[in-house]
Amino acid sequence: MTRTEESGAGGVDPRQLWRRQDRPRRGRRPAFSREAITTAAIALADAEGIDAVTMRRVASEVGAGVMSLYSYAPDKETLLDLMIDQVSGELPTSGPLTGDWRADLKTIGRDQRAHMLRHPWLPAAVQARRTLGPHTLAFLEHALTALRPSGLAGAARLEIFAQLTSFVAAHVAYEVGQARAAQDPGRAAAEALYLAEVAADGDHPELAEALAGAAGRPGDPDAMFDRFLTRLVDGLDAG
Repeated sequence: MTRTEESGAGGVDPRQLWRRQDRPRRGRRPAFSREAITTAAIALADAEGIDAVTMRRVASEVGAGVMSLYSYAPDKETLLDLMIDQVSGELPTSGPLTGDWRADLKTIGRDQRAHMLRHPWLPAAVQARRTLGPHTLAFLEHALTALRPSGLAGAARLEIFAQLTSFVAAHVAYEVGQARAAQDPGRAAAEALYLAEVAADGDHPELAEALAGAAGRPGDPDAMFDRFLTRLVDGLDAG
């Protein structure tokens, strides 16, 4: 089968990907491990963004031939799965739970946000695929355990965790985008001036009221995230 660096196939059987030993599927054993290759890809994505991660570029980073990488990841989609699961090993899965499922779920959401901010490529990656690696499943198990006191059925707990993860990913993507926009002070000043004019034109009274209220709120990103997280979690129905 012809392989391309940007293949969207990602058709590897999860049993082969996650259950097999760390060895190439055929031929002589290369002088590289799957973990080392994945670590190099993560470092590249952290530094330059996910678009910089190609099979050829990762091979160059580890000093391997491209064909050696295909023994471990047949395409970029599989490599992304490996990357997501490896960084998921950074998430806490054994910390004590309080038994207050809403409080514990908020802690999990904060952990996810901090994790995604460390790896800004993650929000887009996790929303585009379902990764079933051991680290990912360990964190999922931790979240489902935290939700058990809610009394919800397992399927509902899965849905809540998916809802939380989607919210955190979207919020971090917004934060990262806003941080980049803030690097252009001229653009920020122009936008502020424009919104002030719109608020004063009399045609947008609701927006004017909202902007006036926002002016008095602290601009701390942690406080903003906590407000949004509280609204989400406290609004969940445990019935």
